[in-house]
Amino acid sequence: MFQVKICGVTSVEDALMIASSGADAIGLNFIPSSPRCLDLKRATEISKNIPTDIVRIGVFVGRPSDEMLMVAKQIGLDAIQLHGLFDGSPEKSDPPWRCDELQPFPVIRAVRLDEPSVDADRLATARQWIDAAAACGCLPAMALLDASVSCGVNAGEFGGTGNIIDWKAVARIPTLSVPTTLAGGLTPDNVTAAIQLTQANAVDTASGVESSPGHKDSDLVRRFVDAAKQGFSGQTVV
Repeated sequence: MFQVKICGVTSVEDALMIASSGADAIGLNFIPSSPRCLDLKRATEISKNIPTDIVRIGVFVGRPSDEMLMVAKQIGLDAIQLHGLFDGSPEKSDPPWRCDELQPFPVIRAVRLDEPSVDADRLATARQWIDAAAACGCLPAMALLDASVSCGVNAGEFGGTGNIIDWKAVARIPTLSVPTTLAGGLTPDNVTAAIQLTQANAVDTASGVESSPGHKDSDLVRRFVDAAKQGFSGQTVV
């Protein structure tokens, strides 16, 4: 679907700059409590003014499927990213049957490492969610591995925090049954190493290329894209 995604884009100018940098996807945030949240008018303006080959992904937490489908169709999204918890209160969670309800739009499911325990598989809960989605009729197209969050945090803090995940732990865990995008604290200075260590299929950053929340820095974006491509070019073929 994509290899390098820049998330939390809030302006046409930033979107065009990101497209020219060589990134192949942008994330448009629709989480009301996030500093990067967009209204429909601005999101539509961004979507309509960037090249058609840039993948447009809408990011949501705990929204009804009919609402997400309406937004996706109006704006011209190519995919929907579910960034909520695996379970919990409805406004903070995204259940497995959403993948089926959101067809024909591909779903990218944000997943997080479980806390270390006697079970060495720290993606066990993510595997259960993916299996449940398959049982409901539709697998997610991708999983996005992001930093862990507490159930008590505001939904707007589920991503874009700059917190780094444990890449070594990711490298030790068997891969998921769907392609994996690595997120969580990625910057131009660490993304090459992160890709080479984890063998991720794609990468995603928001705060790692910003001058302030929602405002992308052109130099950081270009350096991030170049470093990510360097990391992918050096991956071991398995």
